[in-house]
Amino acid sequence: MLFVPLIAGIIETSLNSLLFRDRLMQSASHRLAGKTLKLSLQELSASLTLVFNVNHIDVLSQWESPADCTLITRLPILFTLRDRQRLSALLRDGDVVVEGDMQVIQQFVALIDMAEWDLAEWLSPYIGDVAAETLSQSVQSGAKKIKQWTNHQQNYLAQAVTEEWRLAPGKLEVLHFSDEAEILSQQVDALARRVEKLEKA
Repeated sequence: MLFVPLIAGIIETSLNSLLFRDRLMQSASHRLAGKTLKLSLQELSASLTLVFNVNHIDVLSQWESPADCTLITRLPILFTLRDRQRLSALLRDGDVVVEGDMQVIQQFVALIDMAEWDLAEWLSPYIGDVAAETLSQSVQSGAKKIKQWTNHQQNYLAQAVTEEWRLAPGKLEVLHFSDEAEILSQQVDALARRVEKLEKA
């Protein structure tokens, strides 16, 4: 696909500017030098391979050799990996599958976790400090509103399914049905005991 090399280029540029800006990050990245990490994303028909060097990362859409580690996941989950505390939960839930050297993904996640994610700092060399800060605040505000809207839509959908559309029973209906089923079960047991007594008589 034509857009895969484009995605690889964007990821490569972003990672290099994020991870190799200061010396602290460069020294931490030395542990990954010479390693390869293959990203297999369900949304893409192709995979991307991260090749770690001493002072940069190459992101390739074509890589013939087997990678040290393969990460299989979905694109939205990939962006949550910057929180290394979540990695074990994602692995346990099956949202992330790791094949090969587990240390590669652990070190990569730790490296991303150390990085400073400041949009204004990234943009200021290109558009100036004031414009970068304004844009950064606008993006954060927009992201917050999108999150609030998404939560609102999820709550509305949950209520609509149970209350308006009647696709799923409400909690009280489930409890009532459970009670009725229990009473019916007791009556059936009592009837079975009576029948058994009559047969013995």
